[in-house]
Amino acid sequence: MEIKSLEDAEKLVIGTSIMGTGGGGDSVEGLGLLKETIESGRTIRFVQLESLSSDSIVASPYFVGSVAPVRATKKVEPRVSNPTKIAFGQLECVLGRKITAVTATELGGLNTAVAVCIGTQLGLPIVDGDLVGRAAPELNQSTALLSNVSMAPAAIATETGNVVIVKDYGSIDDYESTARHQSVVAGSYAAVVDTPMTANQARKAILPGTISLCHGLGEMVVEARTKGEDPAEAIVRTLNGWRLFEGRVSSYKWRNEGGFLKAELSMSGVGDFKGRRLKSRILNEHIMVWRDGKPAVMPPDLMTLVRKDGRAVANGELRVGMRLTAIAAKAPGVWRTSKGLELFGPRHFGYNCSYVPVEKLLVRDIQSRGS
Repeated sequence: MEIKSLEDAEKLVIGTSIMGTGGGGDSVEGLGLLKETIESGRTIRFVQLESLSSDSIVASPYFVGSVAPVRATKKVEPRVSNPTKIAFGQLECVLGRKITAVTATELGGLNTAVAVCIGTQLGLPIVDGDLVGRAAPELNQSTALLSNVSMAPAAIATETGNVVIVKDYGSIDDYESTARHQSVVAGSYAAVVDTPMTANQARKAILPGTISLCHGLGEMVVEARTKGEDPAEAIVRTLNGWRLFEGRVSSYKWRNEGGFLKAELSMSGVGDFKGRRLKSRILNEHIMVWRDGKPAVMPPDLMTLVRKDGRAVANGELRVGMRLTAIAAKAPGVWRTSKGLELFGPRHFGYNCSYVPVEKLLVRDIQSRGS
């Protein structure tokens, strides 16, 4: 797959933002990075995992930190224009060899674009895949860990000039805290390049085809608009998901805490959902969702909010009065395993309940309302 035009770039960002489940970074910034890359005369090319040579070293570049409106919690004058490139070079120094391909760490409006653009700038193959299959709030949620691939060594750089090398970590929680702290110190975000993998490790760890999925999702949204159809229905069909709710934001309370956007969202139903209510707890992304007081979506399953035109709304953009459609979908199967749920299930985020797949929760809701 290739991205040659701004129209193609926009389709990719539409799709990755939907899969970002409210997080994954600012899609406007992401589209801006892609536009700059395309206008420089470069063609963005994606490769399949199977095409990687046996001596490949694949790494994952991304940003860690808060999302708008909680960016820039302190005013710090930038000293570095491209911290990702610095982190990239530093990791190569630690490895003692060149990185030969990149993969996105997650699907999101900005973080996918970060990997795509730095890979293209450096002339490296970009794998059609990622390490989550959606966006996720912590470094803990990486399929590399499910495949027993370490995220270290790693390099972290900030716009303010800080450079941190993580040769190893005692636990993934320690590594998450180390990277997150750099974003807090910088007042916005930190650029990370980590999870160096051999080709064999990459084939086990990376979820294949997710970039193509996102581009196709964006195409379906644009096509629905052109035909005067409902983009939300196109999204539901493409993801084999569900129209969970339609309504207006009635309450939105957020705070910036330790480099995370922590928030609580309430919505009041309209149309077919009139008289019903939706509630979501947010840790950068939508984590736990209730409909009429009953669990409707549990992590790792997805809930994303979209406007009438099918564009996803980042949690930093939410405002009281917005009319939005909530769409639910299943998480990749690897996250529904016992090992996956340890890192991405409700109990990991402090909820005292066992995971129930979204499809079972919605059947229960239909049965209870019919009785």
